[in-house]
Amino acid sequence: MNRDYISKEVAAIIEDKHFEAPLNAAMASAWIMGNFKGLNLKVLDLRKVSGIADFFVIGSASNPTQAGAMAEEISHQMRQNGFEALSREGLKTNTDWILLDYGDFIVHVFHEPSRTVYDLEHLYKNAIAVDIPESYYFSTPENERKGGSDDGRNYF
Repeated sequence: MNRDYISKEVAAIIEDKHFEAPLNAAMASAWIMGNFKGLNLKVLDLRKVSGIADFFVIGSASNPTQAGAMAEEISHQMRQNGFEALSREGLKTNTDWILLDYGDFIVHVFHEPSRTVYDLEHLYKNAIAVDIPESYYFSTPENERKGGSDDGRNYF
C-alpha cells in the first residue's frame, strides 16, 4: 500500500464531518490498523467512564513486525495531520504492546497472543464501543466475493 494513498484516506477521515475531534483521529488510526491487516479492532468511547483519554483505539497484529509497522504508520500520519504523540511506548523494544498517547486518544497495538493478558476491553467494559465502518478493514476483491479473509481469520 502506498503512502500517498494512506495519506489521502487518513486526511478524508480526519476531515469527515461525521466524526468530531478527537474521534476523527481515533477513527483514522483504526483505519490504518485495519488496512495493515490488524485484527479485532475496537474504538472505545471512554468519556463517561475514565479521565485518562476520550477514546482508546485497540487492535492486534499477528507478529511484532506487523505491530511496529502499524504503529509507525499511525505516528507518521498523525504527525502529518497535526497530532503529536505525548508518549510512544514499546516501539523500539520489540514488545508485545505498543502504546501511542495523543492525550485525547490512545492507540494500543498488541501482538495478538498478549492482548488477552492485558484485557483492556474487560478493564473498560463500561465504555461504549464506537462502530467502525466495514470499509476500514483490509479487504481484497476475492475476500469481498467470499465474505471473509484469505487465511480464515476474522478481521472484525
